[in-house]
Amino acid sequence: MRVIKLGGSIMSDRLALTDCLNTIEQKVKNRVVVVPGGGLFADQVRNIQKQWQFDDEIAHQMALLAMQQMALLFKSIKPDFFLANKVSAIDNKCSAVIWSPDIKELISIPASWDVTSDSLAAWLAGQLQATELILVKSAAIPADKTIQQMQKQALVDGAFAETVKNANYKITLLNKHSFNGHTFA
Repeated sequence: MRVIKLGGSIMSDRLALTDCLNTIEQKVKNRVVVVPGGGLFADQVRNIQKQWQFDDEIAHQMALLAMQQMALLFKSIKPDFFLANKVSAIDNKCSAVIWSPDIKELISIPASWDVTSDSLAAWLAGQLQATELILVKSAAIPADKTIQQMQKQALVDGAFAETVKNANYKITLLNKHSFNGHTFA
């Protein structure tokens, strides 16, 4: 099983988002769980938190709702993909699943902007005993950087390196334009 996180920034590029979802549908032959980033919805949470000064716990819950909104967008593009909001609902019989995270299921995850959909995708990959976690980003991905270096460059969130330090799955970061050419063994 693979977990593929599609960065929320891809939402602003309709062609890239559709191409990524088409690639998943056409090329990934074994089971896959797609994790949406929060995109513009999460950006609005950041802006509103600055204006209203509410705590990170509320912001975290709102950001999870942003991911749920993106999951619904993905489902509208790929209606044949199964939408699951609980880890236990990710069925072994479904080849393509979109994860719409349940706030109650993630209560143990720290409420912080250091924990974004990157770390949540890593957490999910661990829960599912995935063989690979692929993060698809809008940014250019340097080939020779470690996870820690990419974290310092804000290519992954602030909690990512800690979240994956004992991971038993392969971690791949790809730019949205190179995702189509990726070989899925």
